[in-house]
Amino acid sequence: MDVGEGPSYSHHAPSITREDTIQTGHTLLIKIPSGDIRSIKLEKDAAVNLGKFGSFYSNELVGQPFGLTYEIVNKKLKVLPPRPMQEVEDTEATNELINDGQFVQPLTVEEIETLKKAGLHATEIIKKQIEQHANYSLKTEFSKEKYKKRKEMKYSKSFSVIEPTLYNVCQYWFNKDQNRLRDIRMDTLAQLTSLANIRPGGRYIAVDDASGVVVSAILDRLGGQGRLITICDVDSPPAYPVMLQMNFRKEVVSPVMVSLNWATADEEYSPIVASTDPPAGKFKSDGQRARLNKRKLASDALMQWREELFSGEFDGLVIASEYDPHSIIQKLYPYLSGSASIVVYSPHVQVVTDLYNQLRDAPGYLGPTVTEGWLRQYQVLPGRTHPMMNASGSGGFIFHVLKIYDDPTASSVMVQRHKKKLKQGSETPSAGASEPTAESVTVAASDLESTSALPQDVEMRTS
Repeated sequence: MDVGEGPSYSHHAPSITREDTIQTGHTLLIKIPSGDIRSIKLEKDAAVNLGKFGSFYSNELVGQPFGLTYEIVNKKLKVLPPRPMQEVEDTEATNELINDGQFVQPLTVEEIETLKKAGLHATEIIKKQIEQHANYSLKTEFSKEKYKKRKEMKYSKSFSVIEPTLYNVCQYWFNKDQNRLRDIRMDTLAQLTSLANIRPGGRYIAVDDASGVVVSAILDRLGGQGRLITICDVDSPPAYPVMLQMNFRKEVVSPVMVSLNWATADEEYSPIVASTDPPAGKFKSDGQRARLNKRKLASDALMQWREELFSGEFDGLVIASEYDPHSIIQKLYPYLSGSASIVVYSPHVQVVTDLYNQLRDAPGYLGPTVTEGWLRQYQVLPGRTHPMMNASGSGGFIFHVLKIYDDPTASSVMVQRHKKKLKQGSETPSAGASEPTAESVTVAASDLESTSALPQDVEMRTS
């Protein structure tokens, strides 16, 4: 997400689920010179105010690609060229003789404000500060670069529009309020989607109490193909704030994702459907007709979504909820297909270890595992590559298991193929073939019986 040195626009493969350019109504992530990231809603013919960094008209961004860096000049936007990475040559200078006293910088705050009101560019102000700095020449080259960057963060009137990739949006929310994400870090989210085998065309069930970050990850990977049923504890469609920054296309997401609550996801529950017929037997107005038709469409859609869930054969279940994961798995287990992945995330290790102990010896589950991600970010610059000083303690814990059919009467696939070949051979004999003898029929039957008897006692369960 850092848009400091290097190109200000990095090309990514076009996304099917979101627009390639900025459009009216998008929720944008803007990085200001101080390093903070702000979220703004782009309205038509509106003014966007960034405080001391300036303001501009929203129409200036419409139609522009993501990732560019702009400078605000008289409420107009000027695209800045990419900044190349600068090689810093190491010299013999040290910082041991520097005395940062009160009079090192003779340029006062009042004089700087006067220069800013006079319309002097930020680079000129920084240049004047460097010229009058008493100890600037004694600094090392690395210290000089840090000094310039600090001044740019203070006086520059530029900003960058961050591309709404899943990594950038997850990092923004994690740094803003990681409790709302249930401490799901970027690398943890990648492990969740990989273990759940999320792919285009798949059918999945998600229980997301992490502000929609899991739902956003699944939708991003589906690419507009497949089905996602989310289950929540509210009657109305759930509010997933993370999806706002993703800027998904409505026409792509709406046919893929539907939502049910825990009551409507119960087969024994009968939804209370309001009457769609007019009280007097006929419609009093067009408005009443429209309301009743809309009510009928909503009730029909609810019944269709329930039937789709109860039909089962889903490819995976992803859970990031505050409720007991074992009860959720027991509730939704019948709707999963064979070899479906069950992935559970929790910020607390006790939750996933208890679930591991409960399902380790239970029939129908194969290969339960518990993992914890570890992440260390690095700054990668010429001559200045080093790990970051601050890092998050934990990105949470992940439980993963596969659903299997625990059927003692199940037979090997090879046995079924052998039976099919024998059946095809008996139905389509060759023209010149003679009638089979009694001896050959007896041998074939005995082979079939001995082969099919081998795997009858195979019982698939975890140790």
